Amino acid sequence: MEWWLELLRRHWNYALGQRLNWLHRTRSPIDRCSLVSEPIGEIPEPVSYYTQQAALKETKRLFPEYKKIYAETQQVNLQRLNKAWDRWRKPDASGKRGGRPRFKKTGELRSFVFPRVNSSKAGAHLIDGVLKLSRIGSMPVIMHRPLPRGFTLKQCTIVRKADGWYCCLSMKDDTVPEILPIDSVKTAVGIDVGLEKFLTTSDGEAVSIPKFYRKAQDKLAQAQKVMSRRVKGSKNWKKAKHKVALLHLHLTRCRKEFHYQVAHWLCNKYDLIAHEDLNIKGLARSKLAKSIHDAAWGAFLEILQAVAVKRGLLVQEVNPRGTSIECFNCGSRVEKSLSERVHCCLCCQVKIDRDWNSGINILNRGLMAVGLPLNGCGKSIQDIEEQQVSYVSLRSPHHNL
Repeated sequence: MEWWLELLRRHWNYALGQRLNWLHRTRSPIDRCSLVSEPIGEIPEPVSYYTQQAALKETKRLFPEYKKIYAETQQVNLQRLNKAWDRWRKPDASGKRGGRPRFKKTGELRSFVFPRVNSSKAGAHLIDGVLKLSRIGSMPVIMHRPLPRGFTLKQCTIVRKADGWYCCLSMKDDTVPEILPIDSVKTAVGIDVGLEKFLTTSDGEAVSIPKFYRKAQDKLAQAQKVMSRRVKGSKNWKKAKHKVALLHLHLTRCRKEFHYQVAHWLCNKYDLIAHEDLNIKGLARSKLAKSIHDAAWGAFLEILQAVAVKRGLLVQEVNPRGTSIECFNCGSRVEKSLSERVHCCLCCQVKIDRDWNSGINILNRGLMAVGLPLNGCGKSIQDIEEQQVSYVSLRSPHHNL
């Protein structure tokens, strides 16, 4: 499997070089001749997924080792490159484009795909806990949960991680849950994500931020220091690098488990969840970049959306502008710096937690977006002023490093 990854990596780089060479030789500025900066030579034929797929026969003739790789796996490798190329060359509906596809160094390609499972001409078969891969062989697998009934296995992805090899199965289920009708929404909440508290709801409940990366910085620094003192490329350097990769993998899994716990906690209590449509990439370029990456708001919101869809619940994005400045009671603007954590309105004399005020504003905007009447957080102003933000304790994963 490691040899497959290395061969597919080389083929990725060759196919990407073909595309870039065609682009450089065929593009020409409008106001000057391309001979100034572009190479002289015969203009190559257009390069696409279909031309590169047709060239696989010639690749196998020149390099016989590629005959040992399952044919559909090589085709999927080219399909991945084609998707990355299209994201770079073709803007989406909003006019944004992805970054240029990169050449992959040794070890950077970590997965390959069998596009069909358990069919007559499939390259992967999973039967009774034994995975049989075409031209690789059979091997027992540890199932982290039983396969649900009624699902059809569609795709098998073999992934290499720091602690071993994994098989990711994609399944298809025709019984898609119906989205809850707007008229049937009984409970709604607005959530305000932050760095002092991971999130604060419009009901006055807050979830503490775990700070997985901050707590593991010393141990990571020690492991990285050991790796930097080794001769690059030596066996001891590879062992030290593997320890650093294991630490990062453990942090990622702890953070992901925490996100799933918070998402399920919200979906168990509410039918409609409103959150801010944040520009997380822009915020991550500020001085708070390390804390923002540690909280991983974007990953959490994606998980929240996925959990809500599976349950048929509603998740609504709202405009984040002014949610922490506007007063939820009278609507007046109360300018305050980021260090001020209490919202004090001079017009209506309301004094509550800053994040709680934002959560109520987010809820009201979410209700307006779906066409429901505003009900704030369901509490009177006197109750809000008297009650303090209460922290919710969730079952934390084993993240001791």
